[in-house]
Amino acid sequence: MIKIKSPAEIDKIKKACDIVIETQELLKKHIVPEITTVQLDKLAYDFIVNKSAIPAFLGYNGYPATICASINDCVVHGVPNNKKLKKGDIISVDVGVKFDGYFGDAAFTMGVGEISNDAEKLLDITKIALYKGIEKCVEGNHLSDISNAIQTAAEKNGFSVVRRFVGHGIGSDLHEEPQILNYGLPHQGPILKEGMVFAIEPMLNQGTYEVEVLEDKWTVVTKDRKLSAHFEHTVAITKNGPLILT
Repeated sequence: MIKIKSPAEIDKIKKACDIVIETQELLKKHIVPEITTVQLDKLAYDFIVNKSAIPAFLGYNGYPATICASINDCVVHGVPNNKKLKKGDIISVDVGVKFDGYFGDAAFTMGVGEISNDAEKLLDITKIALYKGIEKCVEGNHLSDISNAIQTAAEKNGFSVVRRFVGHGIGSDLHEEPQILNYGLPHQGPILKEGMVFAIEPMLNQGTYEVEVLEDKWTVVTKDRKLSAHFEHTVAITKNGPLILT
């Protein structure tokens, strides 16, 4: 069942999302060559806790860190480590926060210094695919209209869409119904209604959409080891259309 949030609940989700945004902006300033993802993770943890909030990912199903930091061919759920970022890398950072009983969730991908034109295009199209999906977050549309818009934007630009991992509802739980696929036919599934809140998160690959999970049981990489990018926003459906909370 998809939970419908009241305006007061959406306001609480927004407060969690505001901390997510601030955390991301802090991290972006520190994503430079030679920094490690463990250092980024510590920055995020300290900032979130100092805001009287809770890192949503830390301890979630046993996850050992505050952020997910996924580099180059890592799609999602990269566990922070002591390997230094280098110029030309791309890094996806996923941040989740719990504040006053409600969650916010968002992700971005950026280059470490100057990156290749091919990598830049991957980032640009992944962000475009996210916003094409968000445009479909309108009362009366079907859930799969979001999915189809993301897939269409990706594939017409020569990229594949990861199918094994999906977006989700969000609110008083980090992951709620429904699962939001990043591919599929339009006009399928539940009708969208005011008060629904979704974390929409396309993951696009340069090569195959197939992925595999490494031995740590968390890190997801592209099967062909080509680059992957990930963008995510928490979005509420309102009478006036989609409201991006992150």
